[in-house]
Amino acid sequence: MENPATNAGNKTKICDKTKEQVTTPSLFKVLMHNDDYTTMEFVVEVLRDIFHKSATEAEKIMLTIHFQGVGYCGTFPYAVAETKADQARLKARKAGFPLRCTLEEV
Repeated sequence: MENPATNAGNKTKICDKTKEQVTTPSLFKVLMHNDDYTTMEFVVEVLRDIFHKSATEAEKIMLTIHFQGVGYCGTFPYAVAETKADQARLKARKAGFPLRCTLEEV
């Protein structure tokens, strides 16, 4: 057993504070690509249903995809971007379309 008299002068305070490092997740653009089979109406439907675009904005993006070959659908954290791209592909497959969506890191 320690003698309290020998330890009386040692009043050491230990501070265990660790700084939390918060990092923002990497962002990814979801891009939709043109093909010769997916209808313009279906692309607008996907943009409205999955990417929550207004009718006007969906129409504008669809025309960009049609004339330029690729269109920007939105920027999201990786998990959200991947989920939205997968939802668009799944909806397209169920409808018989080969719609292609890709992700591009920002």
